[in-house]
Amino acid sequence: MTTFRIYHFTTCPFSRTIRMCLKEKNQSFDMISEKPWEHREEFLMINPAGTTPVLVLSNDSLIRGIYPTIEFLEELDIQPKLLVGDAENRAHIRFVFNWFTEKFYNEVTKYILSEKIISRILYTENSPNSTAIRAAKKNIMYHLDYIAYLLSNNTYLCGEKVTIGDCAAAAQLSVLDLVGDVPWEYNGKVKAWYALMKSRPSLSAILKDVVNGILVPTHYTNPDF
Repeated sequence: MTTFRIYHFTTCPFSRTIRMCLKEKNQSFDMISEKPWEHREEFLMINPAGTTPVLVLSNDSLIRGIYPTIEFLEELDIQPKLLVGDAENRAHIRFVFNWFTEKFYNEVTKYILSEKIISRILYTENSPNSTAIRAAKKNIMYHLDYIAYLLSNNTYLCGEKVTIGDCAAAAQLSVLDLVGDVPWEYNGKVKAWYALMKSRPSLSAILKDVVNGILVPTHYTNPDF
């Protein structure tokens, strides 16, 4: 029986993160497609911030935003937990989650999402901002270095179990990979980790989404690249 509903936009990395976390916890959910840029009045009544995701509970209560939703799901008695270990380890996981949700998004994803994905979905005739795209492609390199550093002695970013850090990082990268803007050959360790994430049902289900206006690379859904 479906417990949750989620207002989402298919290429919103934060919506993808929540979808992954719900799937990792083996929770079923219905999805309600929302286009945040339309500022639909009915949606603004649900979330005045006008952003996705919004989680709707079985009693129609609302959990808005990526951070409150993550913390809410972790406070429920639902296994497996995606914030694991002692207080210090959980703080580290939150730091990694924050890195990809804020720093990676603001330095990389938001430029590619705006200039190369949403513009295609809207069929705009404006030329992409080449300066922004170049900056994003430059910035992604040290983020890939950071992922490789996190994987130095671990299978996943924060240890031997999947955490919210892995979900956040994979969600961001999956958006960029829609348009082939992840240089996977740059680091074999990062590529192997993402292949492992692609093999998990939590991400593989998302990669099956059809995005109008986007012709995805042939490797996009292939866990073996």
